[in-house]
Amino acid sequence: MKKPKWVVEKEQAKKADASATVWLFGLHAVRDALVNPARQKLRLIVTLNAQTKLADAIAQAGITPEIADARRFTAPLDPGSVHQGAALEVKPLDWGSLADVAIGADAPRLILLDRVTDPHNVGAILRSAEVLGASAVIGMRHHAAPETGALAKTASGALERQPYVRVRNLADAIIELQGMGYLVLGLDGEAEQTIETATTGRKDRPIALVLGAEGPGLRQKTKETCDQLVKIDAAGGFGSLNVSNAAAIALYASKDHE
Repeated sequence: MKKPKWVVEKEQAKKADASATVWLFGLHAVRDALVNPARQKLRLIVTLNAQTKLADAIAQAGITPEIADARRFTAPLDPGSVHQGAALEVKPLDWGSLADVAIGADAPRLILLDRVTDPHNVGAILRSAEVLGASAVIGMRHHAAPETGALAKTASGALERQPYVRVRNLADAIIELQGMGYLVLGLDGEAEQTIETATTGRKDRPIALVLGAEGPGLRQKTKETCDQLVKIDAAGGFGSLNVSNAAAIALYASKDHE
């Protein structure tokens, strides 16, 4: 019996995921991946200078590096990548399911990203999430920044420590979180209430903050699924924040600072 097309496509996607690898680059990103025991490391290419700087991390990882000439760096990176003489091929990290990262912390905070595709923005959000104590950043399986060298470099090591989980359907993920007791707030510049007002007396609850891409913002379906739409209290009546800055401010505003 012939398999349905959707079954075949699902199996092909699973195989592609299983064989996918990522090239991380830059001294900071490579060092943090080398010392991360959860990271599956496949191939390390370094210049002699980078090898010296990464000596402890290379020894800890137990990996034998390939030495490359600084003028003819052989790793398959984009020409504009600032690699600093170090590139590491790895398997993407597996943080488990949405429930795995959403349950466990006391009054957890999550950041959900609705079609935020710029790896530099997602990398910066991962950094803020780590600093401000978010349990995880949730992106979409499609229409989202995948794990890449550029994302890892912007995250400045946070990619190795800050859970980044990608889900098939954002609205379904929101409904699942609501079932776990999360208050889900969507950021929208046109909203009437600020984050501070919406979270007054509720900061002991698990809260998920949903942010859309700059320009289009949240999709209509996402807005309808959130518990409430909120805005960041702005001093002036003009301008808008970069999504990574908005994520950091929203996270800070949603937490109890008493």
